[in-house]
Amino acid sequence: MISPRCRRTMAVPYQIEMLLILVYALTLSEGFYLPGLAPVNYCKKADVSSTCKSDVTLYVNRLNTEESVIPYEYHHFDFCLGKEENSPVENLGQVVFGERIRPGPYRIQFLEEVECAVACRKNYTGGNADSDRRMMVLKKGISLNYQHHWIVDNMPVTWCYQLETGKQYCSTGFPMGCLVRPDGEGCAINGQYNRPLHYYPFNHVDLEITYHSGKTEEWGMGFGGSSGRIISVKVTPKSMNHADPNNPSCGESEPPLAIRESSLKTGEFQSIVYTYSVKFTLNNNVKWSSRWDYILESMPHTNIQWFSILNSLVIVLFLSGMVAMIMLRTLHKDIARYNQMDSGEDAQEEFGWKLVHGDVFRPPRKGMLLSVFLGSGVQVLVMAMVTLAFACLGFLSPANRGALMTCSMVLFVSLGTPAGYVSARIYKSFGGVKWKSNVILTSIVCPGVVFSLFFVMNLVLWGEGSSGAVPFSTLIALLSLWFGVSVPLTFVGAYFGFRKRALEHPVRTNQIPRQIPDQSIYTQPIPGIVMGGVLPFGCIFIQLFFILSSLWSNQMYYMFGFLFLVFLILVITCSETTILLCYFHLCAEDYHWWWRSFLTSGFTAVYLFIYCCHYFVTKLSIKDSASTFLYFGYTAIMVVLFFLLTGTIGFFACFWFIRKIYSVVKVD
Repeated sequence: MISPRCRRTMAVPYQIEMLLILVYALTLSEGFYLPGLAPVNYCKKADVSSTCKSDVTLYVNRLNTEESVIPYEYHHFDFCLGKEENSPVENLGQVVFGERIRPGPYRIQFLEEVECAVACRKNYTGGNADSDRRMMVLKKGISLNYQHHWIVDNMPVTWCYQLETGKQYCSTGFPMGCLVRPDGEGCAINGQYNRPLHYYPFNHVDLEITYHSGKTEEWGMGFGGSSGRIISVKVTPKSMNHADPNNPSCGESEPPLAIRESSLKTGEFQSIVYTYSVKFTLNNNVKWSSRWDYILESMPHTNIQWFSILNSLVIVLFLSGMVAMIMLRTLHKDIARYNQMDSGEDAQEEFGWKLVHGDVFRPPRKGMLLSVFLGSGVQVLVMAMVTLAFACLGFLSPANRGALMTCSMVLFVSLGTPAGYVSARIYKSFGGVKWKSNVILTSIVCPGVVFSLFFVMNLVLWGEGSSGAVPFSTLIALLSLWFGVSVPLTFVGAYFGFRKRALEHPVRTNQIPRQIPDQSIYTQPIPGIVMGGVLPFGCIFIQLFFILSSLWSNQMYYMFGFLFLVFLILVITCSETTILLCYFHLCAEDYHWWWRSFLTSGFTAVYLFIYCCHYFVTKLSIKDSASTFLYFGYTAIMVVLFFLLTGTIGFFACFWFIRKIYSVVKVD
């Protein structure tokens, strides 16, 4: 209820109505679950009902590795297959990221333990072309350390092990096997896997499913102690040479399955029996709502994140102090002096940024291109802000697979209107008249560059037979979103932008350009642009490490709150850095600030590219040319978008600053 006192404070009845709608929506949200995030109740087979099921479906996903950018589908490596016709439908983000989720071959019933059940048997015969190919693919996957990614109840199946520090780390993937190198290294998982130049495929898995019982919970009433909710699934992979495939044994004394590195001889036979065991463990101390905690807590990043935030805040405080000093002291004195026009002597002693008032708003060269970049930059900026806001609210959590990429692409396509509007307004303020060229370039150039890079890399993935290759139908869907939604919206925005009156600048532009005096080295364009990207990059480089790790090293990224703070700090830093350098250049009587303000903060993208190169050399073990090409291709997409983002922030900060200072000074 809204108190009468609150009603009196609201002057507009519309506000009361909106507040009531908001309160009502919040009351409904208590019973609202995001798609795929609602808890699932499990029970024994005899107690199955519409609210409780017994089948625990294990899904398999694509396999990937840190030693290659190319992912492969599960069946690429000749593993046991489930019924793929029951595969869940992937969303747009999952397809673009290369996720291919399929039902696994493992049959699991709730609270029914399994001991050494056979999933399937794979046979290989030397000299047979199909067998040799399947064995070669399997060995290549093991040698490159490709990792399984399994899913149960929308939770990743984790492989937990002790680190050298003694802390337990739970990985969301586990290797498909290991290769012992000539020096005996390569299979630290088990001391028995020690024969040099031999492969040890992990053909047996022990699955431990931990559940929270519903016996004492409201949702478990009516099922007794036979119901529960799954809170974790942990896997222990092993290599086992089953002597009797029809009656396998999975004890600790079972010898490992060793396959030599060389090919099978003609007529030689090799069999791999895939088995699994399932054990259920009760744990009522962990609630379903906090079941992700054990994965996230094993990632020792929190302290480093706070260090990153503090490091960025120090830079922001330093820059803010500099800007405040300019605004409150130097700039205030300049304006006061410029406005004292009592005597001719005072007017003759003028110097600095006021002298270029007749040229500061002179349209730049290549104004069309600058307006196109700014329109696309606004599109990327708003997309990033809204996506991060949704991520912070929990809508784009790791449990909601593919939601982050789907949200980003849909937002980018839907934000064509502000892109066209901003581009048209800026271009019209430059005195441009080719509005058709402007709107076409705004809707085509930057999205076209990104799509072209993506398409070329997709061709490489197609050639490699990777699951990361986007199907042709999805490419058509992406093109339809671009030309069917984004382009028309851009035209709509440009229509309203060109209908508006041109921006009125606070001072008039002279007909004859003023000559710019010789500049010192630190006020010349290139040194200023190069220096301008250092501080913004210093605010983000620690966070950048975790983002790259989530993209290339199979780490899970979930700290969107930190990322949102760093994004705000990046916006502030880009703005203040550009304003500072812009002020120094104007004081040096250099009025060419349009492109320089965009490139000063946009140069942060160059440092981003350099850091990505450093990460490639020091953190990844990629050796093949296709993966190298793909890594730098995807990096190029990130750099282009980041260039537009940071350049736009710097430009509009500088644009606001210049309009502000020239609007408060008296000009004859």
